[in-house]
Amino acid sequence: MDKISVVVPCWNEEEALPIYYREMRRVMDRMRNSEKGDAPEMELIFVDDGSEDGTLAIMKELHRADLRCRYLSFSRNFGKEAAIYAGLKNASGNYVAVMDVDLQDPPSLLPEMFSILKREDYDSVATRRSTRTGESRFRSFLSESFYKVINRISRTEIVNGARDYRLMNRKMVDAVLRMSEYNRFSKGIFGWVGFRTKWLEFENIERSAGETKWSLGKLFRYSMEGITGFSVAPLSLASIVGVLFCGLSFLLVLLIVVKTLVWGDPVSGWPSLACIIFLVSGVQLLCTGIVGQYLSKTYLETKHRPIFILKDSSEEGEQNEGA
Repeated sequence: MDKISVVVPCWNEEEALPIYYREMRRVMDRMRNSEKGDAPEMELIFVDDGSEDGTLAIMKELHRADLRCRYLSFSRNFGKEAAIYAGLKNASGNYVAVMDVDLQDPPSLLPEMFSILKREDYDSVATRRSTRTGESRFRSFLSESFYKVINRISRTEIVNGARDYRLMNRKMVDAVLRMSEYNRFSKGIFGWVGFRTKWLEFENIERSAGETKWSLGKLFRYSMEGITGFSVAPLSLASIVGVLFCGLSFLLVLLIVVKTLVWGDPVSGWPSLACIIFLVSGVQLLCTGIVGQYLSKTYLETKHRPIFILKDSSEEGEQNEGA
């Protein structure tokens, strides 16, 4: 029998979690009662990413009430990317989905996604937003700009408006898990491993409860993670800018020498010279910062630190109860 594991990362989602479960339970029951005779077995893997509210307690209640619900709890907040990786690693199904708990990823699409993988020659069914209704224009502009930039400088295609919400077969999941890098950018990883993917579009849906955890600062850092993880174009840009400014500096030296020989008066022009020095120094620091970003990624990778650390899980809870 087929089995679908649904990975649900959670961080401080005590308000959204019960709403999500009620909606997901309806979808699971509908799939189980399907008349097509190929209804899959289901499991929900909730990953508590070091929540500081009652998220973990709700997960434990759901597990006691419904054994289809499993949970993993981190020792601290490791980030959504680590939560996705942990969920994929602990998924036992031959099909695995990744879904947000805030219902911005509609569970109602899951039966269609499963049907496509079963009946068509695809390894993954992914989703993308066709609209950004409810999102500020500034935020939408930044998102659009990010996708344009990264698709121009990276060989890995990242579809505009792509969500982490997707259903994959076991071959693709295993390929993703083999990329056990510490600095993770799942949208890029899903594209890099390849496999045939069908895209489904849906209009933007606002959160069911709670507040978004993605501030502009976090989104900027996340975008930098994607750019530095899947493109070396910034390093090439730093080299090109360095060469251009070396050439410009050489021309300026010739200009100053000629001016001094012809007109004399070597003192005048010091304000413009100071501006040039500041400009060149700023470019040097910018290029050094770009190199530093890549160097820091390499430094973290060579430490071989674990992507996440588990503090508790539904399996450990069952063992403790049976002891």
